[in-house]
Amino acid sequence: MDEFQRSWLLAQLGPDTDPADLERRFFRLRSARAVALEVLGERRAKLLADPLKVTVDGVVTMDLQENLRGIERQIETVRQTSAPDDPEDGGEGSDTLTTSVMAPSRRYR
Repeated sequence: MDEFQRSWLLAQLGPDTDPADLERRFFRLRSARAVALEVLGERRAKLLADPLKVTVDGVVTMDLQENLRGIERQIETVRQTSAPDDPEDGGEGSDTLTTSVMAPSRRYR
């Protein structure tokens, strides 16, 4: 993983993300986008494993539903934006130019 990919991942996942963990994941997945989606998916799964809303009457209410929505929005953003190691294909509607030789199959006179 080069420095540009590492900085993109840290921008997507936050500066507190362990760079050594990102290196191991990148070595296994070979894509910065796949690493980001895997980390975000794990964060989403951790939120879903626990109750999203806890209320102790008259004492405290804890609601993590907005955190879950935020991670889901971030996953969609990572899927839609370009990653530093994406192949450059020239845009959405790029045309392909093909050249072929044309020869008549029969000659009429």
